Amino acid sequence: MHRFLTALTSRPWLVFVVVFAVSAAFLAAVAGNTRMETDLDEYMPKDHPAFIYSDEAEEWFDIDDGIIIAIEHTDGIYNHGTLSKVKGLTKELGKHDLIDRSDVTSLYTADNITGSEDGLDVRAFYSKVPETEFELDALRRGVRANDMVRGRLVSEDETVTLIIAELGDDAFSQEFYHEILDLTAAYEGPEKLYVAGRPIVEGTMAYLAPKDMKRMVPIVLLIITVVLALVLRSPKSTFFTLLVVVLSTLWTFGLMAWLGIPIYAVSTMIPVMLIAIGVADGIHIYGHLGLYQRATPGVSARDGASEMIRGMWKPVVMTSVTTAVGFISLLTSDVYPIKYFGVFTAFGVMAAMVLSLVLIPAGVVAFGLPGARKVKPEKKGAGDIAVAFGKGVLKHKRLVVVIAVIVVVVSAMGATKIWINSSFLEKFERDSDIVLTDAFINERFGGTSTLNVILDSADNDAMKRPDVLRLMDEMQTQSEMLDEVGDSFGLADYLRRINMVMHADDPAFDAIPESAELVAQYLLLYEMSGDPDMLWRTVDYVYARSNVTLQLKGDDSKTINRAIGVVEEFKPLFEELGVNVNYAGSGYKSLIFSDLILKGQVQSLILSLGIIVILLSLMFKRISAGLIGVIPITITAIVSFGVMGLLNIPLSTTTALISSIAVGVGIDYAVHFMERFRVAAKRTGDVVATIADAMHHSGRAIMFNAIVVIAGFLVLLFSAFPPNRALGALVSGNMFISLLGTVTIMVVVMVQTKMYFKK
Repeated sequence: MHRFLTALTSRPWLVFVVVFAVSAAFLAAVAGNTRMETDLDEYMPKDHPAFIYSDEAEEWFDIDDGIIIAIEHTDGIYNHGTLSKVKGLTKELGKHDLIDRSDVTSLYTADNITGSEDGLDVRAFYSKVPETEFELDALRRGVRANDMVRGRLVSEDETVTLIIAELGDDAFSQEFYHEILDLTAAYEGPEKLYVAGRPIVEGTMAYLAPKDMKRMVPIVLLIITVVLALVLRSPKSTFFTLLVVVLSTLWTFGLMAWLGIPIYAVSTMIPVMLIAIGVADGIHIYGHLGLYQRATPGVSARDGASEMIRGMWKPVVMTSVTTAVGFISLLTSDVYPIKYFGVFTAFGVMAAMVLSLVLIPAGVVAFGLPGARKVKPEKKGAGDIAVAFGKGVLKHKRLVVVIAVIVVVVSAMGATKIWINSSFLEKFERDSDIVLTDAFINERFGGTSTLNVILDSADNDAMKRPDVLRLMDEMQTQSEMLDEVGDSFGLADYLRRINMVMHADDPAFDAIPESAELVAQYLLLYEMSGDPDMLWRTVDYVYARSNVTLQLKGDDSKTINRAIGVVEEFKPLFEELGVNVNYAGSGYKSLIFSDLILKGQVQSLILSLGIIVILLSLMFKRISAGLIGVIPITITAIVSFGVMGLLNIPLSTTTALISSIAVGVGIDYAVHFMERFRVAAKRTGDVVATIADAMHHSGRAIMFNAIVVIAGFLVLLFSAFPPNRALGALVSGNMFISLLGTVTIMVVVMVQTKMYFKK
């Protein structure tokens, strides 16, 4: 490999032509086939049983996520102007190509179920906009008397009304997102309009994430350029190190575009990740060259490039492979964004390795050696500090072990408090418009998030039985007692309403009818009197299945779990009646999504540690090397989860990457140090001299590497999304822990086990 790379880089202009030709091809792919994906359904495995059932239920009951438009008039909505806007906006939404007219619900389209001399009367609240005070008052009284509308479409204080437009899974797009915002803006004044709902949250994410990436990439490049200039002390070295990471990032996104893989929210962090990680190879390669230049004054550029390759190709390949393994282990996750993040970050790491071993030596041959920095004898450099630190570790071995044990125990206790959260809203600032709008609607209505409870029986007409309906009604009542559940809606609501209006609006009859015959009669009357489309969203045509919708005040896992906890208490009671309880909809998918995140995290961590143990054992030709090498990253992973648990930072699609990043990046330090330790041990045969050599050579390099990586990841603190900022802070801390673990506890274990020493 050394000879091949040396021969290749001896023709630098050929290397430059090939590298830039490949880069141009990837750039063309990025320009022509890049798209953002935020649809939660596209995050999940299609063959998961829970998702298969949920998709079926969504077909049965036409369950779709909706855009929620809240129209507020501080003096009350019962005026001609506001009601005209409700009608106009409802009709405009219904005419849109991506929205079915029957899927738009508002005060203008909602059914008002009332009793009449002829029986049941079902009609809209208004078709012609009321103008006189008498007409407006009649509408107001009609809404107040109807529990199916009051508090659901009109707020209790009568200052806000909702329009809900449901969308198909594949209907939403960036263009549609902006059309909705422009449409609602045109209806403002004196009313204020608020737009919320999962499609809007997803659309806002799709709009902001690329902007966030474009803003952070220049910042991270600027910061790393400054840090590299201070560390490498050479414009040429800084330029080629940066060129490697820029091209490796381009190659990564080019491959994604070429394969048709969309950019997920978490994918926007890949550039920051590769820029921060990719500089490690350049730092180690140029660091080795600098030491060689000092030891061999007057060396030629070709000989310097050859020595760079000879001395560093093995550790660079080893660290790149082990880093890639840390990311490739994310393939065990069933969550597509995490899976793809792992695969393409691993590709980017390997691309950076190839470019570092080819482009950097070719740059030395073509443009000459970087200037060898002279160090005055009276001043201590980073190498001297590293040597002194290493000797201090040897002197206080027991203290190092005690501190490490305490840190691990405390972190393990904190890790037990960690929780998973797949909330989309949690990705935004608490004072952002999207979060404030969601809070505004949640405060006045049942909730912007939903959980669908599916009651399923093998018997037709099972949902006409009073005992089943009463249990359904009781389940809804108990669910609504939770603070997290603002409202619920199902077949029982229709029957209670019909039963009461058929008895002259007597509140005593606001209950499920006593007999199955009466239930069947009421339902037949409703089917004949009104538009039964809304009814079929709560029950199927043969009355064997029913859909109860719980409106939730949040989309986080804790909220959904609490709602399911109440429903689960009724599950045995339903089973006694021959009815099974299942779940569907985006809320339930979010919960399963969080479980998959945790499962994938544990699997990827175990897999990556196992593979790295095997790789290190093969690389260093001893099992002990593999076991010792993973000590720093194992401690780092435990500390990372401990910090998350203690600081109440949840696992999400973003922070779930913590352990893989800790393993993938942190193992670099151990590999470089162990390789230098092995070489020095063979040459010196003395423990102290070996530690001094390893600390002087690799210790200073990994210290510089850690500084650059930490600086790179701290750029995520400038992200518009809180989870990204949490990831940046956690990864930066991880890098420091990995560095510290490598030069402390790993060194102590290597010495105590007499690794590479017979005595």
